[in-house]
Amino acid sequence: MELSRKQFDVLVCLASASSVLSQRDMEKATGYSLGTINRTVKELNELKYIENGAITCEGISALEPYRAKRAIFIAAGFGSRLVPITLNTPKPLVRVHGVRIIDRLLDACLEAGIDEIYVVRGYLGELFDQLLYKYPMVKFLENPAYNEANNISSSLVARYMLSNAYVFESDLLINNPKIIKKYHYKSDFLAIKKERSDDWCFRVEDGIIVEEKVGGQGDDIWQMVGISYWDETDGHKLSQDIQDVYQSPGGKERYWEQVPLVYKRDHYSVEVSECFDEDIVEIDTFSELKTIDKTYDV
Repeated sequence: MELSRKQFDVLVCLASASSVLSQRDMEKATGYSLGTINRTVKELNELKYIENGAITCEGISALEPYRAKRAIFIAAGFGSRLVPITLNTPKPLVRVHGVRIIDRLLDACLEAGIDEIYVVRGYLGELFDQLLYKYPMVKFLENPAYNEANNISSSLVARYMLSNAYVFESDLLINNPKIIKKYHYKSDFLAIKKERSDDWCFRVEDGIIVEEKVGGQGDDIWQMVGISYWDETDGHKLSQDIQDVYQSPGGKERYWEQVPLVYKRDHYSVEVSECFDEDIVEIDTFSELKTIDKTYDV
């Protein structure tokens, strides 16, 4: 049985709780009115998904179709703007305060119960083998076209793994692992609400991404963060759409997320998932790396 959005949100709230919650606790956690919580709790009780304010085994089973089951890390690129550090180290393996950038993302996945993990590698690919000492569950996918195509070539390699899956740019320095969530009602893309942005951003209407562009300002502008989630239906569509765009004229030059957000936009309805500046940082240049980690400023 498909859950309503309100039923989903209340069940996730209860599944995440460490103790029994009152309806006022649920009101505070979900943002719904007390009346809405009361009606939704009644529905879930009748379905036997909750009992005495706690989620039941049946409730956990009802959430299973919405669970993030795997993670794809796009990690094949050269990272030219981080030269000289990337001359002998792929950008995701660069250490910040002694920890590899990708490690924090991997740890956040494991904390969310996601242990089916694929890393798409290319440049200095063999160096990623070092991850296996700490993360033996990681599997590698080889991108032979990383030096002649944009990151759409990495999504092409992973196109059959995209259902119920996170897709990560692997060079993001995550500070708040809680932004990686165990359950998702539908496909979504992480973004930061901005008054103005010169970066890649989304225009959003009623919580749905309607345009991807560089730069923007206004009430509907959200700065893109390179982390997205794709539900089962959209993942299946992506497996074909990625290949179609890649094989189209100029397709190799595309960024992978332009498939669902630009070139095949009418096939998808992707929500925006809010995070904040303090949650995550994209290190674009060596100068930014030196600012964050003074050990590189020598």
